[in-house]
Amino acid sequence: MLAYLLLLCAQNPPRPAIVLQDFEGADYGTWTTTGTAFGKGPAPGTLPGQMQVEGFLGKGLVNSFLGGDGAIGTLTSPVFRIDRPHLNFLMGGGRDPEKLALRVLVDGKVAGSASGPNDQPGGSERLAWNSIDLGAHVGKDARIEIIDLATGGWGHINVDQIELSDKARGVVDVVREVTAGRYLHLPVKTGAPSRVMKITDPQGKVLRAFDIELCPATETPSFWAFCDLGAKPAGAVRIVTRLEREDEALAKIIAADEGPARSDWFQEAGRPLMHFTAPRGWLNDPNGLVFDGKNFHLFYQHNPYGWNWGNMHWGHAQSRDLIRWDDKQEALFPRTYGDMAFSGSAIIDAQNTSGWGKGGKPPMVLAYTSTGRGECIAWSLDDGLTWTEYEGNPVVKHNGRDPRLLWHEASKRWIMAVYDETKGRVIHFHSSPDLKKWTFESEIKDFFECPDLVRFADPASPKGETWILYGADGLYLVGDFDGKRFKPRGPKQRLWHGNFYAAQTFSQVPENRIIQIGWANGIVFPGMPFNQQMAIPVDLKLDKIPTGYRLSALPVKEIADYRQKATRLESEKVTGDRAVMSLPNEAHDLEITWKPGHGPTGLVLPDLEIIHDPAAEKLKVGKVELPVRAGSGPIALRIILDRGSAEVFAADGSSAVSLPRRPVQPAGPLLLRAGNETMELESLSVWPLKPGRIPVKGNVP
Repeated sequence: MLAYLLLLCAQNPPRPAIVLQDFEGADYGTWTTTGTAFGKGPAPGTLPGQMQVEGFLGKGLVNSFLGGDGAIGTLTSPVFRIDRPHLNFLMGGGRDPEKLALRVLVDGKVAGSASGPNDQPGGSERLAWNSIDLGAHVGKDARIEIIDLATGGWGHINVDQIELSDKARGVVDVVREVTAGRYLHLPVKTGAPSRVMKITDPQGKVLRAFDIELCPATETPSFWAFCDLGAKPAGAVRIVTRLEREDEALAKIIAADEGPARSDWFQEAGRPLMHFTAPRGWLNDPNGLVFDGKNFHLFYQHNPYGWNWGNMHWGHAQSRDLIRWDDKQEALFPRTYGDMAFSGSAIIDAQNTSGWGKGGKPPMVLAYTSTGRGECIAWSLDDGLTWTEYEGNPVVKHNGRDPRLLWHEASKRWIMAVYDETKGRVIHFHSSPDLKKWTFESEIKDFFECPDLVRFADPASPKGETWILYGADGLYLVGDFDGKRFKPRGPKQRLWHGNFYAAQTFSQVPENRIIQIGWANGIVFPGMPFNQQMAIPVDLKLDKIPTGYRLSALPVKEIADYRQKATRLESEKVTGDRAVMSLPNEAHDLEITWKPGHGPTGLVLPDLEIIHDPAAEKLKVGKVELPVRAGSGPIALRIILDRGSAEVFAADGSSAVSLPRRPVQPAGPLLLRAGNETMELESLSVWPLKPGRIPVKGNVP
């Protein structure tokens, strides 16, 4: 029977598809429009204010985002004969079957319709194949109507390449059953359609659920990710998703007892050498920064399954020196699909106020935002490798996120500073004696996301204290905190500029050190298996100045251990441009001091120019301008260069800048630039840095 069917198919192959419209012309031809959403002709791709549109063919497509999501209208085809049983087309945009749809009308009635994939915040503008079965209407006349009557979020539709075919295209449900160890190795193709993938046991219980740009079977993966199913072997599992018809991508997934070889990590040409990056996937906010007495722990927002934001887990790494990090297993997983583990913090409950400690070992306790529940607490007795959720979660339920825990010694209470947006952008303060029951105390207005509340010894009073309240955008307030309310002593100030966001300080660091790490947001690594990085760790210092108090930041002292032999210049006068040395695309630590002249002077690094302009009283670092008061003395800078980034610390660290550079580039010159001036260089030291992020032996635990 099978042989007969194969012979029949060979004798009657599918007929070529009939292209009804490819939207490659300057206008819509004989198609007619109403309203404003569709414009006068096909869009040339992404429209102003829109996320990147991908997945369409050729140069044009239907895109009703013209003027934004508020625009409405219709686009209608001329009459055509249904000569094939399937109408195939590429579609993207919003999901609303009543207001956003492609419809086929036969005798004035809807014979079939389809809507886009997106009905929640986030999502993707990528088009994918869809199909409408018209088998019951072959031989009849029809019209196609594309409608956009929606005006809210995702209130637009994208369509391209409409064809009649003997064969349906589009996604279908697919399942693969495997006998899995602890890990599933997953091929990822950045830019491929995002699929919801679920890993279940044979009874259908969901073990893991996430979005993934699964690499089609016929293509080469951008990189391999892995799904950790837990310490115990999973046994029989089912991999469930939706794929294009005939795509055998699930067959490429590898079940294994071991994770990937860690020696394969950190050898990429674009990988930073001194800055923290995730082994695979996306990272953003630093979370749970805590010192346990031996190791610094860095948790972070992590998408282990893709290069872009999504699937928020807590990644985990630890270090003895803040530069060389040992990557650990994922710490927090989304509780269910869509209930992501957003940002938070961690502490050591040294006095065991929670009662979760055992055998004299205090628990490590974290607070995080469960996007489906609220602010949640969990604890660990194995140095952050595994976590137990408090059965009373959520401990705070509100319209907000990003809880910051700290111990307030004067009131003998735990404090949670947490962002809330119920009535504007504010920070709420809650208190607790045991990390379980929390009482609202007060709020302070005009702060957005990821608060940090830090106690400093008061530089003007040996026995006093001063508090800093930090927001995600890098603005901070100096003030007083009594365990209930924060009282500012003046207006907001700024320390960091450029690509820097959601910074957090380490809890319980000895020697009165205040160590901060921020997310270098927007520093990207195209073509790499990872994306985004942390800024360099810095020591924060609070100084008393004539106008009040001021924060400053300088790279942590541990970087000095990675310095190699320096190139130095001292007491030189420079005119024009002078090449000092060639800088390879590696990591460097620079210190430079020069006397400002009457005109612009400074230095040029590969991908970055730093110029002091005395007339404007500005230090221009790339596109960022820092104020420099005339007559304030020599210009002294500390600069950390790495693959992909540069950080510049000016005015004793009271101004810091984080900026992107090309991750992969040839060696370039370091120039001293004086133009028509004479630049009086006092000193320049350039230290190449040994890599901190290096391959290690063994497999993921």
